[in-house]
Amino acid sequence: MKLLNWIRFTWDLTKLPSVGLQLPEHYKVAPATAEDEKELRKVFSSSFLLDPTWNPAIGEVMQTIQSWLDGAFAADTSTCLTLRHGVRIIGAAVLSLDPGADNHLAPGPCILTEYRNRSFGTRLLENSLKYLREGGLARATAIAPDRAPVAKFLYPKCGALVTPHTARLLAA
Repeated sequence: MKLLNWIRFTWDLTKLPSVGLQLPEHYKVAPATAEDEKELRKVFSSSFLLDPTWNPAIGEVMQTIQSWLDGAFAADTSTCLTLRHGVRIIGAAVLSLDPGADNHLAPGPCILTEYRNRSFGTRLLENSLKYLREGGLARATAIAPDRAPVAKFLYPKCGALVTPHTARLLAA
């Protein structure tokens, strides 16, 4: 298996820039409900299965994602935000409200393929960081392989401090 080079992104949540663009009408970001769980698993699975960064270890990746989702619905310190187009879930992010967590966005914003490249990932990330700040965190972190789309295109947009990171695939 080819080794992945990991990057840590750190945001100072006390200095978040204001959300620039608003979501178009009929789109909404809100916490997930228990009824959303099955659809959320499809959204996350689809995002990772279609990302070639993860191909060498997709089995392990899918197990990790399932455990993150299990935690989001079972733990008081985790939650899942959804991005909806009407009633359809088109994106989501799992958030850890634990100040000591190594990764507060696990997994970070995932958008269904047909909705990508329309700034929905940026809006979901901005809302995720705001949610973490409102949850009492002063700092948030995310970890991603340097070749992953979130590391190349999304996380740098929101003013994160970028540093190298040594991680195992299952690091949460």
